[in-house]
Amino acid sequence: MNASPPARAKLPRGFADRAAADLAATDQMLGVIKRTYELYGFEAVETPLIEFTEALGKFLPDQDRPNEGVFSFRDDDESWLSLRYDLTAPLARYVAEHFDRLSKPYRSYRVGSVFRNEKPGPGRFRQFTQFDADTVGSASLAADAEICMMAADTLENLGIVRGSYVLKINNRKVLDGVMEAIGLIGAERASQKLIVLRAIDKYDRLGTEGVRALLGSGRKDESGDFTKGAALGEEAIESILALFDIEPAAARARHDYEQIRQSVQSGEIDPRIDEDLRFAGIMEGFEARVRGSQMGLEGFTELQEIWRLISAAGYNDGRIRIDPSVVRGLEYYTGPVFEADLTFEIADEDGKPVRFGSIGGGGRYDGLVGRFRGENVPATGFSIGVSRLFSALKATRSPIIESASKSGPVIVLVLDKGIEELARYQNFVTRLRSANIRAELYLGAAGMNAQLKYADRRGAVCAVIQGSNERDHKDGPQVTIRDLVLGAELAASTKDRADYVELRAKAQFSVPEDQLVHSVQEVLARHDTPQL
Repeated sequence: MNASPPARAKLPRGFADRAAADLAATDQMLGVIKRTYELYGFEAVETPLIEFTEALGKFLPDQDRPNEGVFSFRDDDESWLSLRYDLTAPLARYVAEHFDRLSKPYRSYRVGSVFRNEKPGPGRFRQFTQFDADTVGSASLAADAEICMMAADTLENLGIVRGSYVLKINNRKVLDGVMEAIGLIGAERASQKLIVLRAIDKYDRLGTEGVRALLGSGRKDESGDFTKGAALGEEAIESILALFDIEPAAARARHDYEQIRQSVQSGEIDPRIDEDLRFAGIMEGFEARVRGSQMGLEGFTELQEIWRLISAAGYNDGRIRIDPSVVRGLEYYTGPVFEADLTFEIADEDGKPVRFGSIGGGGRYDGLVGRFRGENVPATGFSIGVSRLFSALKATRSPIIESASKSGPVIVLVLDKGIEELARYQNFVTRLRSANIRAELYLGAAGMNAQLKYADRRGAVCAVIQGSNERDHKDGPQVTIRDLVLGAELAASTKDRADYVELRAKAQFSVPEDQLVHSVQEVLARHDTPQL
């Protein structure tokens, strides 16, 4: 006997198992996303989980872990390999490797697991799934606008109602213009600039004072961990925080308009006019802060063009907005950046209401493919965090998720263990499967009652029973069909209900063997159970 202790049946931190119900619901959700992406003309492509480390590059925001947040190992030829940390860097490698044969612009979508060697925490995993769509080879801002419109359509197709989400857009060039204005330019200030961008990216979570601390000496969080800040001077900090004063100015402009409207007419304000006024206020604030920076003014102009395209398509009704707080954490973004934010509230671990927040984002990355080709290739894309989105759909009881709960297979009970009887039971299962009915032959060693309990736990709608009484019936071999759903309903009711006798007859009945398939189909149809 082996004296060594048994292995621990425990997952490492930051990983999670998923059961059949969640997998079925996720597949249904992914199907909706896929159909939306294909409606926009995107096609599927798949890249491996593992890439050369140098192909992935060092773009992750968390650099306090080994290999800058990437799981890496040496191959037998001494080359370094890594698990992909997103789906964008592998796409850049794929496009560069197959550049000459791909139609351009190249429009693709991908779905798969990605891995981060980061400190895990609540809602923060080391393995998670992303669903991306990208357009490579187009410098047109219409590609960026279209990606945002497609993201909005995707959320609505998933059952997230208009008004419960917003697609937020900013431009890294505008932020670079602000950085330039406060002197954060040049390679020697690159790391400091990165800390500033990551601080801005945390505005929704930490608020003004939290960002102020990260722009200054640093911030200690609730757990006591200290994050070193950008060490900016007070004047530079105020210049950056002024970005967040733009939104109130835009709100005041809309309020002034509403006051005038109420004095001359009745009725609700047109949401598109409301959003256009907000946009005008935001852009006025942007222009004041990037004046004198060529890069900043370029980003300012690009946001104006994107808004015109969005407005022309009718998405300027609150679905898509320009927002100065959007940064995105990855370093490879070079222009417009986007974030999909769910605005409804859910209860946190303490039962307190919290805004759900981001479920995806993306942006333009014109330099990523160029790492392999020596020349920039324009590209833009959007990534959905599948686990985050799935949690949101569960929280809102989305029909996409609710309708995906599959019933279990029809269970054929095994009451007699002889080889002839087993062959007979196996024939029943085969006939059901040939009719595209999910069916399972019970393979355990338990008796009839335990087998029926097993069928209940499997979520089976009905069970097929044949013992010696049915097999030796005077009118020829029979099978008993037990409707487990109806049986459970009867067990919870009283015998004095008017339809008790009728329902009892439906809950369990016998038919000749040759009517097995038809009878099971009738029971499944009774409960709207889909067949394969």
